[in-house]
Amino acid sequence: MRCADNVAISAWNTRMTVPLLFSLLAAAVTLAGSAIALVRRPGPALSAAIQHFAAGVVFAAAAGEILPDLKHEGAAWPVAIGGAVGVGAMLGVKEMGERWTGPWGLVTIVAVDILIDGLLLGLGFANGARAGLLLAIALSFELLFLGLSVTSELAEALESRGRAFLVVGALVLLLPVGAALGAPAAALPPVLLTGLLAFGLVALLYLVTEELLVEAHGGPEAPWVTAMFFAGFLLLLLLEEGIG
Repeated sequence: MRCADNVAISAWNTRMTVPLLFSLLAAAVTLAGSAIALVRRPGPALSAAIQHFAAGVVFAAAAGEILPDLKHEGAAWPVAIGGAVGVGAMLGVKEMGERWTGPWGLVTIVAVDILIDGLLLGLGFANGARAGLLLAIALSFELLFLGLSVTSELAEALESRGRAFLVVGALVLLLPVGAALGAPAAALPPVLLTGLLAFGLVALLYLVTEELLVEAHGGPEAPWVTAMFFAGFLLLLLLEEGIG
């Protein structure tokens, strides 16, 4: 009995440690983007290219890792409920962004976004090691751009680049918090995990269609910029095949 308990504890520790580790790596990527923005903010073309690339990577993760599992589960009602909750949550975040103005309104919206990203990362690992790894890669590209864009906006709003960097550094601590909330979902009954994955799928699709691509199309529409979406999509597919 004691041996079985030790094995269970070890499995639980691994289940929690791995998502937390990758959330810290994603936080480091966000801070790297923030530091780059303080030195030199990317131009409109490069920013749009990064957004297209990140959108392609995130879309590939959603379509290649989460959607197939939901289709194979065969239970429609947890998918419907989880998806509906996801739609409501993301539209609520959008409404907050439209109503709250000023630097601290921006900070609040970004905090919610980062917390949801951490939650998605934890859910990815709850769905399997490969899904978690690919989702971590996808979200890292998105968070790189988040660090680039948010730091520049905060530096202008707060009139201090150093203060903006510190605020971003505090916000990325929400990544491991979200991962810690999502990772234990692996121990939930399959029906509940399916609903949470449906929530995650909707959140990822919203991130692609209503945030990354909407902002990206505000920049230059050069063919090479648009092609970055497909470059990101194909890159993650190749990584998926390489991982097996």
